[in-house]
Amino acid sequence: MRWVLGAAAGLVLLVGLGPLLLPDPVATDFAAILRPPSTAHLLGTDQLGRDVAARLLVGGRLTLGLTTGVVLVTGAVGVAVGLTCGYAGGRGGRAVLRLTDLLAALPTVLFGLLAAVVLGPGPGSLLVAVVVVGWTPFARQAYQLTVREVGQGYVEGAAALGAGRARVLGGHVLRNVAGPLVAHACVRFAGTLLTVSGLSFLGLGIRPPTPEWGAMVAEGREFLFAAPHVALAPSVAVVLVAALALVVGRGLENPAGSWTVRRGSSLPSSE
Repeated sequence: MRWVLGAAAGLVLLVGLGPLLLPDPVATDFAAILRPPSTAHLLGTDQLGRDVAARLLVGGRLTLGLTTGVVLVTGAVGVAVGLTCGYAGGRGGRAVLRLTDLLAALPTVLFGLLAAVVLGPGPGSLLVAVVVVGWTPFARQAYQLTVREVGQGYVEGAAALGAGRARVLGGHVLRNVAGPLVAHACVRFAGTLLTVSGLSFLGLGIRPPTPEWGAMVAEGREFLFAAPHVALAPSVAVVLVAALALVVGRGLENPAGSWTVRRGSSLPSSE
């Protein structure tokens, strides 16, 4: 697990500081179009002679930044809804849960198309499309965890001592379910990264010439046979970062055998 966390920290440093050591990611050099990887250009150049490595790292800031922002927003909304409904219970809580099922069944691309029509392609429409449905997995996870906790003695004791709902949820329940929720957030980070990159690839998110991993893959696909590095570099970056997030999430779910994964859930074991 330590090497995974070290790799994640190294990725953050690389994306944050790497562009300072590389050429301008938007500078064109028509004398160096579609050059293969070399000492001058570590990952080669693209169809406009731009350094692929520099664009990859600068694009990583945008791609990972958007993904992180989406996970934080959807996580906060979903956890708040799930905690509240799980604690309140009754028909209202179950009705909200049915709503999350309905939204989760709708494709994100559909919302991306609608947002692009209304707002125009760009980061705003991308964020709207992903956030609309992205909170639902967090809500279901938080709901299930809260339902398990509300019957515990410490919750009943806190309520008997006069603690309000916000105090019970924020000061007691959330503290005890935070572990699996953080693990779930890491797993959702991987899926969100693929969604953000996929929407940009389809032209519904970040548009060229701004470097972004999904948009870079879309630009480079035309040169897949003549210069495969142009599309492969951002594609491999997306896959590797998503895999790293999954490994971190699974490691947090089961750090020492105390968490078990059941049907894709991050719920604690009842053993």
